[in-house]
Amino acid sequence: MSSTKQIHGTLLEKVAMAPKVTRYVILAPDIARRRRPGQFVIVRLHEGAERIPLTIADADPDRGTITLVVQEVGKSTAEMAHLLQEGDVFADVLGPLGMATHIERVGRVVGIGGGIGVAPLHPIAQGYKAQGNEVVGILGARSKDLMIMETEMRRACDRVRIVTDDGTYGEKGLVTDALRAEIEAHGNPDLVVAIGPLVMMRAVAEMTRTFELKTLVSLNPIMVDGTGMCGGCRVTVGGQVKFVCVDGPEFDAHGVDFDELFRRQRFYVPQETESYEAFKREHAHEPGGCRLRHLIDANANR
Repeated sequence: MSSTKQIHGTLLEKVAMAPKVTRYVILAPDIARRRRPGQFVIVRLHEGAERIPLTIADADPDRGTITLVVQEVGKSTAEMAHLLQEGDVFADVLGPLGMATHIERVGRVVGIGGGIGVAPLHPIAQGYKAQGNEVVGILGARSKDLMIMETEMRRACDRVRIVTDDGTYGEKGLVTDALRAEIEAHGNPDLVVAIGPLVMMRAVAEMTRTFELKTLVSLNPIMVDGTGMCGGCRVTVGGQVKFVCVDGPEFDAHGVDFDELFRRQRFYVPQETESYEAFKREHAHEPGGCRLRHLIDANANR
């Protein structure tokens, strides 16, 4: 591939942010111009690869780029982390998809991001701030080395609270502890937005229900193909069946059937684990990822 040729879907930057978390900056001018907070893209690394729905963490319309922050959790995200290199071209970068976050001036908004959930929270915080709201960020992680995007969130928020499970950074505790402290210090916020692991979002929903606080959660972690065709992201909200990729990914936290979501998230764990372990065995002696790079290079030169 020529170094001077700019192709839609080219990976311009790849930076490790934390253990198993990588930031990817991709050339995608149309998506960068049209995307809204809360939306996602579907990427394929090469022909025959899995379709991966990934939330857009940031975008630069002037540069024509979108930013994805991806955690390595299975085969496809491991391919991205270990074999994809700057200058490679994705077979597909499709988007923006999903319902954009409904953003308006509501007053004080508390955005809660747990782990990798800070990435999709970032553009939502930006959006609420741009509408003149007071935005408070609560960022949680298991430990200091797993905290991501603190600098970006401090720019997007009026104030930021940091908590870690082990106390290695910020306050020791959970995001619900930080939310309780925020309420005690400043009163009830007008809106809470929580994004992170299901167990975290459920805990936030249970707490805010007792305070009668309007709360949104983003269920993007359970998306599969991103089109509504597979049914893998089916969720019950307020007694009605919804599909996260086309009806969401954000829903009223107090209406979500989290027990159903936990069961659904476990459906394909054995298959995902088997595929991930097979990938690691296959590439254990291939630090350069020769076979995958051949596929990516072939796609770039089509």
